[in-house]
Amino acid sequence: MHPKRKQRLLIALAIVALSSATIGLIAYALSGNINLFYSPSEVASGEAPLERKLRVGGMVVEGSVKRASDRLETRFDVTDFVHSVTVSYDGILPDLFAEGEGVVATGVLGADGVVTASEVLAKHDENYMPPEVAEALEKANAAGASE
Repeated sequence: MHPKRKQRLLIALAIVALSSATIGLIAYALSGNINLFYSPSEVASGEAPLERKLRVGGMVVEGSVKRASDRLETRFDVTDFVHSVTVSYDGILPDLFAEGEGVVATGVLGADGVVTASEVLAKHDENYMPPEVAEALEKANAAGASE
């Protein structure tokens, strides 16, 4: 093989290897920041990963909100009208948080089936519902009607 050709081949291989390594590192870094949305039915069926950041949303179950007397912890159930999941949040809830209203909680699902939330978002007016929650409720209602 001609020395110039060999040198060009080595340079091309080095560029490919470095590009691949860079893309791999970027993908690895981004995977830690991805938090996928799961409905309570998907959590109940075991589709949601344990001990990984995720979002769960639905309607707050009437009568399920329990506030600790000595700290800011609040526990409540979120439903898609087929299944429910318990959410535990230690902090100040949004002003619009209420039973029977739509919420999206970002947190980690524990082995006990409870989502320990780091953030809770509530709908911001009478006509709005987060798109993920509306879609999850529609799917759950369709699945419940077909059973």
